[in-house]
Amino acid sequence: MQYNRMPIEVESPEMMGYENVKYNLAESSVSDVLLSELNLQLKDLLLCYGHHIGKPELRALIANLYSNTLSIEDVLITPSAATALFIVHTALLDTKDTLLVMRPNYATNIETPRAIGCNIKFIDLIFENNYQPDIESIRSQIDANTKLISITTPHNPTGVCFSDEFIDQLIKIVKEKNIFLLIDETYKDLQFDQTQKPYYAGKSKQVISVSSVSKAYGIPGVRIGWLVCQNETLMQTFLAAKEQILICNSVVDEEIAYQFLMKRNEYLPTIQKRIQQNFSYLENYLQDHSMLEWIKPSGGVVCFPRIKNNINIDIEKFYKTLNEKYETFVGSGHWFEQNKRNFRLGFGYSDHENFKQALANLDKALEESRI
Repeated sequence: MQYNRMPIEVESPEMMGYENVKYNLAESSVSDVLLSELNLQLKDLLLCYGHHIGKPELRALIANLYSNTLSIEDVLITPSAATALFIVHTALLDTKDTLLVMRPNYATNIETPRAIGCNIKFIDLIFENNYQPDIESIRSQIDANTKLISITTPHNPTGVCFSDEFIDQLIKIVKEKNIFLLIDETYKDLQFDQTQKPYYAGKSKQVISVSSVSKAYGIPGVRIGWLVCQNETLMQTFLAAKEQILICNSVVDEEIAYQFLMKRNEYLPTIQKRIQQNFSYLENYLQDHSMLEWIKPSGGVVCFPRIKNNINIDIEKFYKTLNEKYETFVGSGHWFEQNKRNFRLGFGYSDHENFKQALANLDKALEESRI
């Protein structure tokens, strides 16, 4: 494995220190939650080694969140979705294999395969196509060594969602080719239509779904994620990988996640209402904006606007002015191997007044950086 640090992590708000980021539009999650708000019961928790697969009650809860088609045996608890993705990639891919992965993407979905040294082909999502993939283009890129197709929906960083028809076509392809499909569903509970769709892993033994408590629930300090898969052989391989990496999860984190998800239906409406307030303001802000354009997202808490091509701008000055003068941060396009005229803008993290000021700062930095 050849590891390299990712720009999205090197330049992240947590690395810079949240105290140095006054207006945070770079964040890709909802607002963080105080431990005191959760009213947890932890004093009788035994601080032992946990179940290697994960707390049984938590696994059962996750299996039944959206449907009754999955069983407890189909769920493996991991310390974060990032770890679940690492386990999947390292368990399935070798230097001789080919990965077909969406771009732009959450960086780990690309950088871990790069560290492995496998062949990577990209499903490039284009602004002019509304960031929607073409199924025939995907099919044409599959070669004899293709082992895995990797997508995210709702998508990070664009916020677009892919139709059930598209997912079903992908699943048909992976069945035909006897390969696997990884679907990062971390923003599953934040689809704007608020539909409660089952995990896509329930559709086929060749599909792996990944999620966590971080992005949609505001408790990323609780390092708990999970992968869902009905393939018994794969699940044993994933468990072996987890045991070699860390044996088991923190029983404290698992218990917090369990108690939180038990009350999930109490928390979600408040979270969704807060997101919608910011999103409605953002939608009005970007409508007929003189310098920015976007593809309106349909889920999650991020979007990926870009500076219009006819705007002459000193892009480095823009980011420097935005960061240093206005103490405001967005996720530069280079975090996602895209042009810096694109940037990820999060609308779920900041309170409403802070969010409005951050957008005003964005306008000022854009105007001051024009050539």
